[in-house]
Amino acid sequence: MKPLRLRLLLGIFVVVGALAWAGAKLWNSLDTPPGVPTAAPVVLAVIAVILLAVAFSLRSRLKAMRERAPGAKRVDPLMAARAVVLGQASALVSAVVAGIYAGLGIELLTLPDFDAHRTAVITAGLAVLAAAGVVAAALWLQHVCKLPEDGGNNSSGKGAAPSAR
Repeated sequence: MKPLRLRLLLGIFVVVGALAWAGAKLWNSLDTPPGVPTAAPVVLAVIAVILLAVAFSLRSRLKAMRERAPGAKRVDPLMAARAVVLGQASALVSAVVAGIYAGLGIELLTLPDFDAHRTAVITAGLAVLAAAGVVAAALWLQHVCKLPEDGGNNSSGKGAAPSAR
């Protein structure tokens, strides 16, 4: 599994933001601008908190295993892989969602009757910030679950994978 890069997520954010801004501009020219759901930042913040909780849990369990602490719980590799996949999927979706709300928020900021859309702009801004929190938590979770690099030819045998004979 390849690690997710911040550059890719920023690219998705920018492209989707531009498309959302153009779509909101078109929608506004034909009708009233779309609204922003009040629950959007809350849902994204909850997802970020869940990802952070999983990352903290895995980090402490992995640290206890490395230090060979008595009673340390083993981390199931499949569970760690699932956590990373959840984080990566959350980061990708959050980059798209952040782009949508950023584009919509920018369009609402440029309207002449800004006072009528002040709440929607604030909610869109909070959704973008919460989506950035999801991306940060997902990238940290990915970092926590990263396997140590194999040092190549390790003559001492420390850290080397067992050979399949």
